[in-house]
Amino acid sequence: MATPDVLPHDHFSSSSFDHTKGDAKSRGLALEKKIEYLESLNDRVSNRRARRWINDRILLELVPRLTGDEIRGLFAPPPFGDEAQPSPFCMTNVGEWDKFRNIDMDKEAGAIEALKGFSSKKKSSVDADKIAALTAWHRVDCRTREAFRRSFLPELVNGFEVNIRAFVSEAANEEVLVMYAQDPFHRLLLHGVCEFYNLVSTTESETKGTKVLKMTKIKKKKAGNNELPIITLCEFLKMAKDGFW
Repeated sequence: MATPDVLPHDHFSSSSFDHTKGDAKSRGLALEKKIEYLESLNDRVSNRRARRWINDRILLELVPRLTGDEIRGLFAPPPFGDEAQPSPFCMTNVGEWDKFRNIDMDKEAGAIEALKGFSSKKKSSVDADKIAALTAWHRVDCRTREAFRRSFLPELVNGFEVNIRAFVSEAANEEVLVMYAQDPFHRLLLHGVCEFYNLVSTTESETKGTKVLKMTKIKKKKAGNNELPIITLCEFLKMAKDGFW
């Protein structure tokens, strides 16, 4: 009958393997002797449990001892390592927190419903602005829409919009706004801005001395809706470029 493997625990309590004492060189030699001794035990034992124990001891001896700060660092951040920062609830005045905690249930339900109504109204308002901008965009000729997508000139279009929005909000129905754009592509964009704001625009030639200038006359439609959309054409094009449409 085979005798079970017995692990020599007494060898590890002897002073010859205590590498926590003495200088660094003596501790290093003691550690090497201890590891060599543990490795030699693998040849003497056949029990798997004993072999695993020996291998674990070898690994533990190879790992240097950690200081208290190093051990605390392993479990940082809080709640194990450094002190946790106080939460907003802890910093709240006790009286104010009690008022919030002990609020009447009917008042609480009313406040929640009011917040829901405010958020729904805000959302519906934003949706209405988007729909108005989309409706205005679909009034623009398809060729002009493609020109805006291909080469959007924000500073030029914004300059057109400032004058046109002021004209729509301040001018009477019979008044005419005259704007000058000599470049054909710029005139195309100007006509597109007028279509966005539901205006009628025509380009005519004007002779000044030896020069022939192109002027665009803009006026309101007699039966048209001249309500200004909240979202401008520049904002609409930027949002479309960023993927919001």
